[in-house]
Amino acid sequence: MNAQQIQWVQSSFQTLAADPDGVARAFYAQLFRIAPELRPMFKPEMGEQRARLMQVLAAAVRGLDDLDRLLPTLHALGRRHAGYGVEPRHYAVVGRALVDTLRVGLGAAFTADVEAAWCAAYAALAEAMISGSAATAAAV
Repeated sequence: MNAQQIQWVQSSFQTLAADPDGVARAFYAQLFRIAPELRPMFKPEMGEQRARLMQVLAAAVRGLDDLDRLLPTLHALGRRHAGYGVEPRHYAVVGRALVDTLRVGLGAAFTADVEAAWCAAYAALAEAMISGSAATAAAV
């Protein structure tokens, strides 16, 4: 990612951060719409999950300026997700749900450049998490 892409992701996230629970609700609604088979991986009450999602996403967005520093956290997150049954193929579905949520939440501000920046950011984050989960699988 280049500096401009990082800036687009960080500034667009600030727009969404005004309503973190609303964004998380929209994200999970979209995720379960496109991948209903993932719903059983989550508790029925999603309040805590929504809050954690937005906390992790905020930390990741802030950390894009120094991704190397963020890698250990992402690897650990990937290992935890593997323990919940998350498979590498699930990351593409989550990415799609995220982009769909951003498109609706940002409206006209979700330009092609902003979309490309978010896709690059998500790809980097997901790759690090998958790498962490692969390390767990290799250790078993």
